[in-house]
Formats: sequence, structure tokens, C-alpha cells
Amino acid sequence: MRPSQSGSILNSILGIIVCGAAGGFIAWYVVMQLGWQGLAGALVAAVIGMVVATAAWTALTWLLNRLRGMR
Repeated sequence: MRPSQSGSILNSILGIIVCGAAGGFIAWYVVMQLGWQGLAGALVAAVIGMVVATAAWTALTWLLNRLRGMR
């Protein structure tokens, strides 16, 4: 494996962790503000978390690719 590939893999893993944590935190915050508990709260939190994490991943990937193109 070339050094640039291992750096890319580590960056991807770091991005997944950051975006997943952001999605989880926002989902938790929304469900707590709504006062939902139990199965319904868990399902809503899972959906919100996945949507937010995917949106964050997409936005950050687009931004980083855009910044690399400006060099």
C-alpha cells in the first residue's frame, strides 16, 4: 500500500467517525427536545442520525474536493 493510500484511508475513517458523532449528537438533541422516549424515539433518532451523518459526509467531501481543486 502506498503512503498516500494509507493516509486516505485514515482520513476516511476519521471523517466517518466525526460525521457519525455529529449525526448521533444532533439526533439525540432533537429527540430529547421533543421529549420522545422508547422505541419511537429510538427509531426517529436513528433516522435523523443517518440523514445528518450522510449530509455531513457529502458536504465535507464536496468541500475538500473543491479546496483541492483550488491549489
